[in-house]
Amino acid sequence: MKALFITMAVLVGSAASALGQTQVTSADIQRLQDGVYDASGDVSRLRDRDGRLADSLQRELDDLRDEVIYLKVKLRKESKVSRAEYADLRDRIDRLRTEARGGPARASASRPAVNDARISATEIPVGTEFDVRLQSRLNSGTALVEDRFDATTLAAYERNGRILVPAGSVLRGIVSAVTPASRGINRRGELTLVFDRFTIEGRTYTVRATVMQALQGEADTGRVAAGAGVGAIIGGILGGVRGALTGILIGGGGTVAATEGNEVDLAPGTVLRVRLDAPLDVVQ
Repeated sequence: MKALFITMAVLVGSAASALGQTQVTSADIQRLQDGVYDASGDVSRLRDRDGRLADSLQRELDDLRDEVIYLKVKLRKESKVSRAEYADLRDRIDRLRTEARGGPARASASRPAVNDARISATEIPVGTEFDVRLQSRLNSGTALVEDRFDATTLAAYERNGRILVPAGSVLRGIVSAVTPASRGINRRGELTLVFDRFTIEGRTYTVRATVMQALQGEADTGRVAAGAGVGAIIGGILGGVRGALTGILIGGGGTVAATEGNEVDLAPGTVLRVRLDAPLDVVQ
């Protein structure tokens, strides 16, 4: 009888332990997203002190952002995420923030050595912004995770008198998370947009880029201002742009949220200001 009692106690304890390992909530995932957002600010401030370290941390932060999105989708689809997965990601975000704020550096084995060679003449540096025109509608009420979409650059990007990215180049994105508007807890629609492909003069490059701003624009993709340079929208007037898009909030990690009770609705012709989160070397 005593042996039976001990066995049952062990089983109950194991079950409770297992349950504790899966009790990750949407609030926990939101804390991870907030941590990534705060880390992005830490890395931005670091850039003035140590640009190369900031670039290295930015690449790591991009990976962490993708992993948080993966956990968010996993929790939504499978209704469970292990506590170990959550804790590991939380600790990695905290360590990155510590290093970005000038804390003790991690062992050199944890990060590849930074190449001291001069930046290539064909490299587009991290932080460069492009204004791109959306080619199809994106709506949080109808979009699905992994939906693809295209946007075209409004103006050429030049460096040292050379055009590295002609106007009309195609930046391709993917919907990595969707939250439709509802009358329940999630009252506002949200879309998380990630750009991962850039087609320039017939060549396609892997990139990482984040939406920074959304502006109203016309669907006429033929109106392009040549030679306007980086961040081509000046004073809110270029190619039919009419200023900031109302009812849209943009947070960390490329999450576009509508005002309360509405769906995110980005019509064809909407102009997105997109920032490169990693340098891109363009083959000439």
